[in-house]
Amino acid sequence: MVLLIDIRQPTWMQEDALRDVLSPMLRDVPILCGLEDGDLSTVTMAAVSRLHPGMVERLPNLKLVQKLGAGVETIMREKGLAPHVRVTRLISEMPANEVAEYCLTYALAFQRNVFAHDEAMREHLWQKIAPRKTHETTAAILGLGHIGRRAARMFSQAGFRTLGWSRTPKTINGVECRNGDDALASMLGEADIVASILPATPETHDLFDASLLGRMKPGALLINAGRGDLIVEDDLIAALEAGTPGHAVLDVFRTEPLPEGHAFWSHPKVTVTPHVSGWHLDDGLRDVAENYRRLTEGRPLLNEVDRGRGY
Repeated sequence: MVLLIDIRQPTWMQEDALRDVLSPMLRDVPILCGLEDGDLSTVTMAAVSRLHPGMVERLPNLKLVQKLGAGVETIMREKGLAPHVRVTRLISEMPANEVAEYCLTYALAFQRNVFAHDEAMREHLWQKIAPRKTHETTAAILGLGHIGRRAARMFSQAGFRTLGWSRTPKTINGVECRNGDDALASMLGEADIVASILPATPETHDLFDASLLGRMKPGALLINAGRGDLIVEDDLIAALEAGTPGHAVLDVFRTEPLPEGHAFWSHPKVTVTPHVSGWHLDDGLRDVAENYRRLTEGRPLLNEVDRGRGY
């Protein structure tokens, strides 16, 4: 049984770097780096950042796709992936903490009027604006999975009144947890900051349309560190023009890299970051090796995705 590593992201981790991490954990296991590195008919497990077009057709004995990250929506949409091929994702502490820090960073920037002061500086204006009081500010975290729970706790510990939303009931110390579609719409009207860490599923696709955006508080901050297809982009631009929300921080997009000429690049109420909220895999890499062992031994896999549900 052979493990294939296929990443193809020149500004992130390289295939040989990941092989160097995994080799001591999987002694005597053949590891290929990329599709041109050896006999692909022997590959039973592929550790990937995504499934590139035509890839699965070249792996006739593939049994497991290990996503090097949490989001698996592009893998779920791969039409060529045979029904028997299993899919797992990484659920690790380092990237979860980084995504939570990302959301808190921009929430604090909002609190301290960083966006407004940057604009004033460009206009050479000496303009004093009172910062918001954190204990009087309500932050809503959408999605209370591994990452969302970490973010909710971090916001609560920072002193925000913290709300959390998920489709099913959850309990988190220091967080007012709510669930269900009706609760989401009403909660948005309370929140000064909304941080979305929702996965991409049929239920969340186009969730933030004109109707839901219109339920937000005027001047509120929207942060999306979940998935790009949660937001109807044209509806968000129209909503920003109307002031509801007042600013959007976006780390994920429907098309990545964000196309040159896209309205988000130059919109004064949008902050664009290039999908960097979670970066380092660190402790999660142990799970890649563990899932290889479990696959070969016929044991239950770590963090296996329900392909029917999409997560």
